Amino acid sequence: MDSMLFHPKLVHLPIALAVLMPLVAGGLLIAWWRQWLPGRAWVIAVLLQLLLVGSGVLALQSGEADEERVERVVAETHISAHEHAAKRFVLASAGVLGLMLVGAALSRKRSGLGIAAASVAGTLGVLALGYQTGEAGGRLVYTHGAAAAFSSENFPGDKPTVRAAGAEHDDDD
Repeated sequence: MDSMLFHPKLVHLPIALAVLMPLVAGGLLIAWWRQWLPGRAWVIAVLLQLLLVGSGVLALQSGEADEERVERVVAETHISAHEHAAKRFVLASAGVLGLMLVGAALSRKRSGLGIAAASVAGTLGVLALGYQTGEAGGRLVYTHGAAAAFSSENFPGDKPTVRAAGAEHDDDD
């Protein structure tokens, strides 16, 4: 059953990167502008943004794989809201990655700095979209009970992983 819970484990990476990217990319941009680091250091931002996009795509695919099962316990409109937010998040992340790539390609020219600055602004938009996506996912789980789609009641052969209330704790001391 652990493989079925891939989506909840995976979604935290793109969200965490969405939070970090404005700081990392902004810091690299300042270091490039002040000439503390060469323009080619911008590739660090590009690689992290690539990781954000890649993990976002995987999270989107894993969510789609779980969609039918979750629809048994949550209305499709709620799932759809989360899915659409996730698609906007991944698309915006890919757009920012494109800007970052252009900035990296032009890192030896002054125009590369301006394009990199635009991509840093884009990371703030991605952060906002990541927040919306995470909030919609949280509502699925905590408000609408999406986690029940993976409970042992829905899979009779599985053993429960939590102890029943009032169960004795076996302590060897």
